[in-house]
Amino acid sequence: MKKKLVVIAGPTAVGKTKYAIDYAKAHNGEIVSLDSIQVYKHLNIGSAKPSKEELDEVQHYMIDEVEPNINLNVKEFKDLANKYINIIYEKGKLPILVGGTGFYIKAVLYDTDFLFEDDLEVEQLRAELYERLKKEGIDSLYSELKKVDPDSIEKIPKENERRVIRALEFYKLHNMPISKHNREENEKESKYDYDFYVLNMDREVLYDRINKRVDMMIENGLLKEVKSLIDMGLDDSYNSMKSIGYKELYNFCKCRKKIESINDLDKESKEELKMLIDLIKQHSRNYAKRQLTWFRSQKNIFWVKK
Repeated sequence: MKKKLVVIAGPTAVGKTKYAIDYAKAHNGEIVSLDSIQVYKHLNIGSAKPSKEELDEVQHYMIDEVEPNINLNVKEFKDLANKYINIIYEKGKLPILVGGTGFYIKAVLYDTDFLFEDDLEVEQLRAELYERLKKEGIDSLYSELKKVDPDSIEKIPKENERRVIRALEFYKLHNMPISKHNREENEKESKYDYDFYVLNMDREVLYDRINKRVDMMIENGLLKEVKSLIDMGLDDSYNSMKSIGYKELYNFCKCRKKIESINDLDKESKEELKMLIDLIKQHSRNYAKRQLTWFRSQKNIFWVKK
């Protein structure tokens, strides 16, 4: 018999944290965060981590789990999540997975198989493919992909150079079309008996919440947080610094010795910051739209209107 598990998901800023805590309290549950940024220590404001009071209400796992200079890959993330799910089962409680990234949720639910790839080999091959892109153009790479993996052509537009290169890279690394691998993974059944709840609300209300959340992050000291991470030796090559909010402010904070508050900035810098804040809001809204698109493509989803 499959073990019971609950997923609470939804777009950014929809209110997953409070909903999950209330659900956990009502159903003798504990929470496993499937947020790819909250798992890192020291990234508090920009990742919208639960407050200390919220963490005290219900046991949470996978928050502040690893240092931000560790590039945790999806397989490691999945294995860590499974470890905590089993701990919750051993305590006789209900695991509640909370997050907004479909890829991570699906990896845990369906035990996605991530084929081993040697980092150095991947780096060299990717560099070769990008060099070819520069010299030969995307048409040449796209024609090659059509020969070795015609099924991918139906899903990958030629304009999406990154995905074209990844598909070719996968084929050369594994001697297997990435479309075949993805198809086999999609045909898997979950080992869990799960209920999948997706929170949603009117788009205008959601976008307003996103905009206000970004303003609150700035007010609560996001600039200082980004600067402190840079002072710790982090740069924009780390996964932890590639998330929305951190990546937009990275260069702005890097070139300044000290940022305690917006009041430390001159007029020109304040104008630059205003544009970056607008960009964070735009990227966050676009991300929410992509999240909802992914959730709508899934089966057996229970939509919860907020």
